[in-house]
Amino acid sequence: MNVSKQVQYLLKKGAVIHSPSSIYIEPSVDLKRISPAITIHPGCRITGSMTSIGPGSVLGEEGPVTIANCQLASKVTLKGGSFSGAVMMTGVTFGPCAHVRDGTLLEEQVTCAHSVGLKQTILMPYVTLGSLINFCDCLMAGGKDRKNHGEVGSSYIHFNYTPHQDKATASLIGDVPRGVMLDQSPIFLGGQGGLIGPARIEYGTIIAAGTIYRKDVLEQGKLVFGTGSRTAGEAHYDPACYGDISRILANNFIYIGNLHALYHWHNHVRRLFSMNDQFDRACHEGAVNVLQAILHERIKQLNVLAENISRSLETAIHKYGKNLPDQPYGLHKRFIKQWPKLAASLEYDANSELDHGRLLKFLTDIGKKPKASYLDAIKNLSPETKSNGTLWLQSVVDSITARCIS
Repeated sequence: MNVSKQVQYLLKKGAVIHSPSSIYIEPSVDLKRISPAITIHPGCRITGSMTSIGPGSVLGEEGPVTIANCQLASKVTLKGGSFSGAVMMTGVTFGPCAHVRDGTLLEEQVTCAHSVGLKQTILMPYVTLGSLINFCDCLMAGGKDRKNHGEVGSSYIHFNYTPHQDKATASLIGDVPRGVMLDQSPIFLGGQGGLIGPARIEYGTIIAAGTIYRKDVLEQGKLVFGTGSRTAGEAHYDPACYGDISRILANNFIYIGNLHALYHWHNHVRRLFSMNDQFDRACHEGAVNVLQAILHERIKQLNVLAENISRSLETAIHKYGKNLPDQPYGLHKRFIKQWPKLAASLEYDANSELDHGRLLKFLTDIGKKPKASYLDAIKNLSPETKSNGTLWLQSVVDSITARCIS
């Protein structure tokens, strides 16, 4: 049986590779970015010059795994499926039949069971997903440890595509300024249910199993249930026409503000914990790149929304004449007019409105060379330091949301 030079190289370095002749490693893969302290089961494929796999990782235990340009930290377990353009921090685990695509950032100890689909998804530490889940275009935080974690029940869907043919639908489940401190109550999204984006869900929320939820939950500790405002029936509907878009715009800008906050958190804080070895550094670089890609996707989808709103406005003028009422058409006109200039101001480098005083104080409290692991260091911060860090990050969010068209 033929064994490729790439596989032979890893075997000589000490990697555990079952059925070496069944493993494909693309020539473009930099073998120095793959730890020899890994286990690869039969039928796996590794491709992409940006791929990095940390020590203790296990691939393909329950089915073939395909990896393309992913960065894996240590002790990542992928039991089966396809993974492309994703970053996974220490201790991430997946069951078989996963479908993980570009724009996915999974932080420490995220756990997903079998048949989970992710794209443009950020899951912060400890978040757990059940089986048969499609959870694209969202950010989820909440939970304090492996036992007290945020949960998405099996057979759950985040609905991220509208009849208007846009995806300005990213949902914020928890948030970044508080979520990164790892001290918030978990959020529970019950199985056999769904969330229609763009939504905002507060910490401590429980959405009961079987619920299709269409609104925001902006108070902590709420149990919500039922199928929302829709009842059986039918009504005339033209997908080319938009009504009130104020909530859509507000939630999109809040989501983008949280992306800015997470970007700065990675650049200023998580970077301090990413210098231990080349695999941590690869994950840090990959996370920053993924956050860039996610922001560009959100701006792209708002571009689509602006084009759709423009056509919708033309349709309304054709139907009702030029003297349209301010509600909802005034906001349509302002969005179309202001969006091109506003879009350029949403890039990460364009956001210089940081609260540098609080940032410097927070970094001083953490220390320039933290000795503890990332999770332990954050958990052990004093309440005052955490509050200071949250206020810094919230100032980043607020600098973006202040630009929202209203």
